[in-house]
Amino acid sequence: MPGGPLLEVEDLVVEVIGERGVGRAVDGIGFAVRRGETLGLIGESGSGKSLTCLAVMRLNPAPGTRIAGGMIRFDGEDLARLDEQAMRAYRGRRIAMVLQDPMAALNPVFPVRDQIGEVLALHRGLRGAAQERIALELLHHLRVPDPPRVLRSYPHQLSGGMRQRVVSAIALAGEPDLLIADEPTTALDVTVQAAYLQLLRHLQRESGLAVLFVTHDLGAIARVCDRVAVMYGGRIVEVTDVVTVFRAPQHPYTQALLRSLPDVDRKPQRLDPIPGQPPSVFAPKAGCPFAPRCAEATARCTSEMPPETYFGEGHSVRCWARRSA
Repeated sequence: MPGGPLLEVEDLVVEVIGERGVGRAVDGIGFAVRRGETLGLIGESGSGKSLTCLAVMRLNPAPGTRIAGGMIRFDGEDLARLDEQAMRAYRGRRIAMVLQDPMAALNPVFPVRDQIGEVLALHRGLRGAAQERIALELLHHLRVPDPPRVLRSYPHQLSGGMRQRVVSAIALAGEPDLLIADEPTTALDVTVQAAYLQLLRHLQRESGLAVLFVTHDLGAIARVCDRVAVMYGGRIVEVTDVVTVFRAPQHPYTQALLRSLPDVDRKPQRLDPIPGQPPSVFAPKAGCPFAPRCAEATARCTSEMPPETYFGEGHSVRCWARRSA
């Protein structure tokens, strides 16, 4: 069972600096990831999911972005207040990240052995035969066929599924407490994706790992997550358990996401897309960010951001219509 919060994010603000001025890509969000659980972070492209993850790792690109406020508390320590040298003790060792493009995450000029070995040497002090043994064990644990061959291989010699498992091996090599998986299945075909998600869940059960799983794929959310935070326009609009998000979502945006999915149990029909476009990070921040696309929006929705409303334990929603219901 999940324990107490390992990661707590409170009022996090990440600003983007561009030719149009300064915009808020992440606008005062808060969430927690407990030990041993998987929290899914979902939403359309541009909602701020990936930038949130990079901010937690303090890897948000500078000078184009900056953390402008809030707290990122990991195991009691506020990471937002640490200097770069202090953060190095967390990256890879306590918190690891799997990026959505494994080819971009791997160095093309070094074999897999060197890339896994670097983490083992830096965070666990392993070298020589001990390093080789643990690297082989990691690949075997991730169900990579012929681990010795893969260790000798360069990234371009591996398939997309193998590269993704190698990236996961690198992330797990430091034995982290929290794994941030940023759309790790985007580049995988459906069969490899299913195997990868099953493997991720298995590893979590074995090690008690906390996982922040970022995706726009609701099918992946159903497979691996315990709770879900729905993000739109840089804000979190709904948080609930994974069963409730599919059976009884409350926020109009969450409901619209589900309606836009094809249903294989029904006869073929036109999908129900969400009209309009997500807001620009440079757009004025007034009211609910989903109001311009919401069929239930009122004048109040466009001028005031709704506070949290609770629908039972652990289920919070930011919506004026649900607040008055």
